[in-house]
Amino acid sequence: MIRTALITGASKGLGKTLAQFLAQQNYNLVLTARGRHTLQATTDELHSTGEILAIPGNVADAEHRRRLVDVARELGGLNLLVNNASTLGPTPLPELAEFPPEAFRYLFDVNVIAPIALVKDALPLLKASRGLVVNISSDAAIGGYLGWGGYGATKAALDLISLTLANELNPFQVGVVAVDPGDMRTDMHQAAFPGEDISDRPTPEVTLPFWGWLLGQDPLAVTGQRFQAQAERWEVRELA
Repeated sequence: MIRTALITGASKGLGKTLAQFLAQQNYNLVLTARGRHTLQATTDELHSTGEILAIPGNVADAEHRRRLVDVARELGGLNLLVNNASTLGPTPLPELAEFPPEAFRYLFDVNVIAPIALVKDALPLLKASRGLVVNISSDAAIGGYLGWGGYGATKAALDLISLTLANELNPFQVGVVAVDPGDMRTDMHQAAFPGEDISDRPTPEVTLPFWGWLLGQDPLAVTGQRFQAQAERWEVRELA
């Protein structure tokens, strides 16, 4: 049976790298991102014996999230949900005390509420497949870095959400993990450092050995853990 994955933020960066990797494993892919043309260009590059469908839209929109799950259902189910879509917030990154409240709310809409809501909508499919949820975190969740307070707060919340979901969904044999992919040469990382040269950062492909390992595991063998995809030791700690 062909497995199906739903990846948010799939048009470029880590999301695109994951889509390429899973296409090589012949997954069905439901890919989404806000940029219609970039998402379609990424989709056109992929080759798989499974279906590859591009559904542009904003994960903060409830109707769009339901559409993504409906498409996965039409493909026969859902084995893997990757909550990768994120927004950085205003740039240059403001200090937390100066963070615009409306921008802070939107950060939580995209980075926190949308992943929870997608899990909720997809839960019947994930239960049926005994699937895995991967929530993309960041070292900003624990670093307390200057200027990263808004984004970091959302990722800290997502870590706790991952732990809670792992505990709550364990009886249904659905796994949930948080993954810090590490610093990478992506558009988002460049936006955080406007005008700076980030060419010393690795491309997202550096994380592929980790993904090859993680997605070969039984979801219940890894559930409740937080991983660092570029560390010498991937398992940071058990969240549960």
